[in-house]
Amino acid sequence: MQEHTLAGRTIAVPETRELDVFSAMLERRGATVLRCPLVAILDAPDPQPVLAWVRRFNTGTFHDLILLTGEGLRRLLRCIDLHGPDHRSEFVRQLTRVRKITRGPKPAKALRDLGLKPDIAAEIPTTEGVIAALRAAGSLSARSVAVQLYGSEPNLPLINFLKEAGASVATVAPYIYADKADDAAVRELLTKMAAGTVDVIAFTSTPQVERLFAVGPADLVKSALERTQIAAIGPVVADALARHDIKAQLMPQDSFFMKPLTSAMEDALGPKDS
Repeated sequence: MQEHTLAGRTIAVPETRELDVFSAMLERRGATVLRCPLVAILDAPDPQPVLAWVRRFNTGTFHDLILLTGEGLRRLLRCIDLHGPDHRSEFVRQLTRVRKITRGPKPAKALRDLGLKPDIAAEIPTTEGVIAALRAAGSLSARSVAVQLYGSEPNLPLINFLKEAGASVATVAPYIYADKADDAAVRELLTKMAAGTVDVIAFTSTPQVERLFAVGPADLVKSALERTQIAAIGPVVADALARHDIKAQLMPQDSFFMKPLTSAMEDALGPKDS
């Protein structure tokens, strides 16, 4: 039986895709979980641009593929299965051939699920980490680089770096983020946080951070985050918080998944004194 290392703690969970998994992990440790999924992850509304990118990828013209998220690779495969199943075997064959660059552990895991592995893995799972890894790997001049984007975020720092290094670039956005919980539910969560009844909010993606600030109002968000400890699953999410002048107090050191995030909260919080 799981030791109740978070007994008496109230933890807000804005996760969507693995909400039940994350919540159960915390509840087994004795925490009370406030579920408030802030964003939904949806297939790209128009599959045709995704399929056009897949067809180009399948011609073998790309030298490199940059995978920024595991979700991206899974959604590419889903789009192929739903709208162009004849493309799948060649797509996987081309995945085997190209040099694969990953931003963090999740795209690496998505590759492993296909029996593949990254050729270059960013030491720091951020855009800056990917750029540093590419710089260390040698010249990009005249290379053709495919980039799977994070949602529909254009990631101009990465794209501009590639172009300035002499590479040609083709991006694909196989999924989008959309609002999940209604605004009233988000404001209710913020009110509870501002009242000091929530010990920690555990962010697992950048869009969750942006949704919280978008719903507002600003003074309520500020008060809520001042009264609540902030946990981030990794440096990308911590950077998103920092852009709003919010510091993540809790974060795993070197493995950016939900279990290490839970361990970080256990280490920092422990059970609440009765």
